Amino acid sequence: MLVHAAIYEGKAKRVRRLEGGLAEIEFKDDVTAGNGQRHAVFLGKGILCCRMSELLLSYLQKEGTPTHLVRRVSDNVLLVREVDIIPLEVVVRFQVAGSLEKRTGLPHRTQCNPPIYELYFKRDDLGDPMINEDHVRMLGIATSDELQTIRSLALGAAQKLYDLLLRAQLALVDLKFEVGKVSQQIVLADEISADTCRLRDLRTGEVLDKDVFRQNLAELIPAYREVLRRLEALPELQSLSFDKRAAACDARSSDEV
Repeated sequence: MLVHAAIYEGKAKRVRRLEGGLAEIEFKDDVTAGNGQRHAVFLGKGILCCRMSELLLSYLQKEGTPTHLVRRVSDNVLLVREVDIIPLEVVVRFQVAGSLEKRTGLPHRTQCNPPIYELYFKRDDLGDPMINEDHVRMLGIATSDELQTIRSLALGAAQKLYDLLLRAQLALVDLKFEVGKVSQQIVLADEISADTCRLRDLRTGEVLDKDVFRQNLAELIPAYREVLRRLEALPELQSLSFDKRAAACDARSSDEV
């Protein structure tokens, strides 16, 4: 499979175009906060985020949510369908935290019932401002029908992940999605990991996401390893890992010999 020019290199990932409508996402060890104002490198962070994304995107696909994932091809690289990205960050909030806490003055981790759905315009030069659906239509980013699809897709996927993570003894506070089009179908794109989800230990409230870096609370790698350990322990995810599938194929090949 021939590799062509890089499509994009961001703060935490590098995307390369391949033949046949495919692309590779390479997860880097970089972590940023404050819209890139803080930056650090943690050895192994890219591998952890790649594996989390593989499991969670695979789970959503199995549950009927369309994503760009094809498979994981190495420790820190996902093979995906090439997506025409819609320049929105789609945020679903189950509890009050982060910017919502600052905007509303509500106590940290107040329940959002029903979950709150927000849109942000992906423009680094503007600081990725929050916008509403009227703004999206005015900017020509998406049509009314597409907005309805994005909302349904994001809220449905978020609820599936919320329920799954509860079984891993993790509270999903909020998360952000990116979306795009593959042959006019709107799908989830990018990653789903501790970089894009706020996660708390269900019993103790321990922070197990990028907030450990944002707020200088603890070491990032042990927190991310703990999230991955819990995901890999879930029965419904154990068959979805590239490593597990490869091992199963090797075992079948050995039996055939």
